[in-house]
Amino acid sequence: MAVRKKVAEKINSITLLDKYILKQVVEVFIMGVCVFTSIIFASDTFITLIKQISLFGIPFKVALMMIILNLPQVIVMTIPMGVLLATVMTLNGLSLKSEITVMRACGIGLNRIAKPIFVFAILMSIFSFVINESVVPVMTKQSKDLALWALGQKNIPDGKQNFVFKEINSDGILKRLFYVGYCENKTLHNITVLDTSKDGTIQVLQAQEGKTSPSGWDFRKGAVYTVGQEGNILNTTLFDDSNVKFGLDMSKELNKNMAKEMNFTQLMKFIAKNISTLEDKQRNVVVIELYDKLALPLTTIALVLIGVPLAITPPRVRYNRGFLFSILIIFAYYLIRALSISFGEAGSLAPFLAAWMPNIVLTCIGVILYYKKVYTIE
Repeated sequence: MAVRKKVAEKINSITLLDKYILKQVVEVFIMGVCVFTSIIFASDTFITLIKQISLFGIPFKVALMMIILNLPQVIVMTIPMGVLLATVMTLNGLSLKSEITVMRACGIGLNRIAKPIFVFAILMSIFSFVINESVVPVMTKQSKDLALWALGQKNIPDGKQNFVFKEINSDGILKRLFYVGYCENKTLHNITVLDTSKDGTIQVLQAQEGKTSPSGWDFRKGAVYTVGQEGNILNTTLFDDSNVKFGLDMSKELNKNMAKEMNFTQLMKFIAKNISTLEDKQRNVVVIELYDKLALPLTTIALVLIGVPLAITPPRVRYNRGFLFSILIIFAYYLIRALSISFGEAGSLAPFLAAWMPNIVLTCIGVILYYKKVYTIE
């Protein structure tokens, strides 16, 4: 009975220890994710918002909605940051208050102290993978569709009749002149386009219907006349459907995140089916993205592995250096990540190494530091 009582007390004390550590980790983790997400939104995402409004003519409300739809993608990036910050800040705080020293004096080793943190990191890795597989592709696709819709509605004066609008080049010279008979249901009817952008010739396009698209203009049932400098017609082309790249071509811009619109299985099937038709750089991008869908969630565990030994403060240190360590580790990780992905997209590094290089480097350093801190007698 006495042995059972002692075992029960031991189990109960371990449970209380786990709850005590996890409570602090979760609190700092939530704060860290909110802070890092806000920083990314206030910097890179805000610049993206301004770019979409100024260059592509997307309305502010639509651009803001597109950014909100990209929020899950940002959260996936900030989860490893939040877990690292929570790990370092929590253990550094316990170390400064000599609580870790007391635990180790009671026979509770660093492995046991770090166990609930590693369990939390594994859970967050799974959570991050689930979001990246289920929510991010859907939200990214919706964001792209919203951009396509906004561009299709751009500068379409529904209900107006007999109007003209013009396109001016950077020198202030007329480039194209559009005449429209009337506009109904966001579709232009009875269109005539005078195109003077090519030296030596003038093109006159006439079509029954037309509308804007991210890749230019889509015209139906019309003809194109090419007129020389002397006024003679050089060529006449009839068409049922034609896409003319007037203005800004956004197709490449909107297809940048094509790989993010698919989950791991879908992207793997896409690569197997289209690998031979893709350009070298585009092939590298999608293959790196495939490997990154596994590497990014596991970054959480690699960061915790390196964060735990660095968080244990020597007795002579009397200040909390956890936040500084967290920022430095995060900076180093994303610097390595940016470099490896850039080299991978350029073809200088194999796609697998490009996606996994940051994790490999952090894991090797973390294993060495963890071994020295846990198994080396000081």
